[in-house]
Amino acid sequence: MSALYLGLISGTSADGIDAALVCFEPELRIIATSTTPYSAALRDRVLALATSNATIMLDDYGHLDVELGAAFAAAALQLLREAGVNASAIGSHGQTVCHRPNGRHPFSLQIGDPSVIAEQSGIVTVADFRRADVAAGGQGAPLLPALHAAIFADAEIPRAILNLGGIANITVLAPGHDVLGFDTGPANCLLDAWASRHLGTPRDEGGAWARSGRVDAVLLSHWLTDPYFAALPPKSTGREVFNLDWLAARLPGDLAPADVQATLLAFSARSIADALRAHGRGAREVYACGGGVHNAALMDALRAELANVHLDTTAALGVDPDYVEAIGFAWLARARLSGVPGNLPAVTGARGPRLLGAIYPAP
Repeated sequence: MSALYLGLISGTSADGIDAALVCFEPELRIIATSTTPYSAALRDRVLALATSNATIMLDDYGHLDVELGAAFAAAALQLLREAGVNASAIGSHGQTVCHRPNGRHPFSLQIGDPSVIAEQSGIVTVADFRRADVAAGGQGAPLLPALHAAIFADAEIPRAILNLGGIANITVLAPGHDVLGFDTGPANCLLDAWASRHLGTPRDEGGAWARSGRVDAVLLSHWLTDPYFAALPPKSTGREVFNLDWLAARLPGDLAPADVQATLLAFSARSIADALRAHGRGAREVYACGGGVHNAALMDALRAELANVHLDTTAALGVDPDYVEAIGFAWLARARLSGVPGNLPAVTGARGPRLLGAIYPAP
């Protein structure tokens, strides 16, 4: 059997660890996948750190870094046991807790100690994928457009890949053009945070609560004036910007919570659609992946916004939409170990191609 690579990621929704065991030769083949949810207490600690004004004691930070590393290692080992095989390498994205690629000292910070992953799994681990791109003047995100181009591009049809995580990002694959990709703004992060506050649940399942509310068109228009949406790519964002503090500063006090949720859902759909209209290069097909594909109300809102575009999930292209990102970090680990640059400077804005990730040897 060709070499197997195992990708691990917890995205900006911070709801658990996605794992994908894959083979890339002679073409992509998915061997096994799994999702290991975070406990409620662990998720709360992660989200408390990944906020705009978070403060944390160094001891607490260090403990969480090691605890997440152990959780990532356990998720990898469990998947390998179930598959009955071993992996040549692990690619671990980790958990983003702060992403600030602009300013005087740009950085992007992911935790989940890769030394712990390598030690406990016994498998060489590649991690810390974003900082080399940031050091080269790039956004450090999105990092998967190169994978999207390799496995999803069509020689004749312009299409886009839409990742609906906590933050949404698009990859535009247009024949005759360089690959384009950037974060469009919120997908699920504000929806999840508002549902957690008012429903006491991690998310608004299927968007049912949002469907019960009424969209406030004036408020929606106001939110869309945020400077992020007018900025040109390359660009990226995260919970550091789009969080409950951002919402509180832009929210009238007399709006029913369900109406806020309905307006937030419309906000996600409209901002994504606006980005595709502005930069989609005539994409006739959009294929979605990420946890947001399970929010039926969000998918319906996107279909309404993109009425002249065929919208489906990456399942239609043969790849489970829940695991595209995990596959991507397996792919980036393979690239690093092969000495192949993993970034696309035209996407991230980096000064040039860079090897992404640090290698942590197996014991």
